[in-house]
Amino acid sequence: MQARAGTPSPAGATTTAHAMKQHQQQQATTTTLFALLSLALLLLRLLLRLRLAAFRDAFLSLHLLARLRIRPIHLRLPGPHPTTLRVWCPSAPSSKPPLLLLHGFGGDAKWTWARNLAPLSRDFHVYAPDLCFFGSASLSLSPLRSVAFQARCAADAMRLLGVPRYDVVGISYGGFVAYRLAAVEARGSVGRVVVMTTGVAATVEEMGEMAAREERAVEDALLPDTADGLRRLVRRSMHRPPPWMPDFVLHDFIQLMFVDQRKERTELLQELLKNGAGIDPLPVLPQKTLVLWGDKDQVFPIDLGYRLHRHLGGESRLEIIKDAGHALQLEGAEKVNRFIRSFLIDEPNGLEFGVARNQRPPNGAKYT
Repeated sequence: MQARAGTPSPAGATTTAHAMKQHQQQQATTTTLFALLSLALLLLRLLLRLRLAAFRDAFLSLHLLARLRIRPIHLRLPGPHPTTLRVWCPSAPSSKPPLLLLHGFGGDAKWTWARNLAPLSRDFHVYAPDLCFFGSASLSLSPLRSVAFQARCAADAMRLLGVPRYDVVGISYGGFVAYRLAAVEARGSVGRVVVMTTGVAATVEEMGEMAAREERAVEDALLPDTADGLRRLVRRSMHRPPPWMPDFVLHDFIQLMFVDQRKERTELLQELLKNGAGIDPLPVLPQKTLVLWGDKDQVFPIDLGYRLHRHLGGESRLEIIKDAGHALQLEGAEKVNRFIRSFLIDEPNGLEFGVARNQRPPNGAKYT
């Protein structure tokens, strides 16, 4: 039987649909190629101008997009004040367990997790947001500067992304946010928690004393605006800082990382010193928790790691990494990645909790 005039045959319709699909795929491929080409040209331009920090930033973006297939998305969060959060996450769905990574004050998600995203993305579906007021893309008109506000933004972002259950890793300031997230804002959604070199167990008085020992305003220490200030911060944060830190590189990094939303981040620091995680008394987390610390941390003393471990009791495990400072995820990246994977995947039911590993008792134990 012949098809009536003006009515496409089934074979013709199938051919048309296939052609349209091919056209859409070609358009997507072309768009991606243009994006990668633009980034490549930007890299070349920055390199020729000796803007090494900006070059590194563009290279990290290119690496995430082209190699790891991790892309940035911008989420408009619910609430009375317009708030946008940028989240780096895989471009395609997977069956890997979801993992939320929360950075500290030293940089945004790309820079903080530069040595962790590739290894962790092999086993996890990673989500790495730029916390609110960090970088130029995570913005809010909210007057709130509390850890609770940051935790609520992270919880809202994961809900918008359709992730009902996930584990969380937080370092330094991100550790405060991770703790609050697991205790209050996403208590029923967070499975396990990893906190790294975070002063969440310190009292408000102790936080004030640590800030006073800086002998300068805390925002000048943690949000430097001079090459000498950034050099001091790097040496304070790392046990093995880079031997070569010329002024032009440091100035470039300051422009990249510490200029946008400086006022808002100063207010975040002031709120942190005043109220900490905003929970008094600090609750014991219901989730199993891994505490990671560098034995050479000069920002949050190692005693705070032991205190947090004792506070969490039988649901926690403490691991201390030798010859690593506050920037533990960089200096001890290989061990950090291994501990996270082991804690969350390899032995989820077999880890020995309620113990502190790699301590330094009187008879002298070895560190990892």
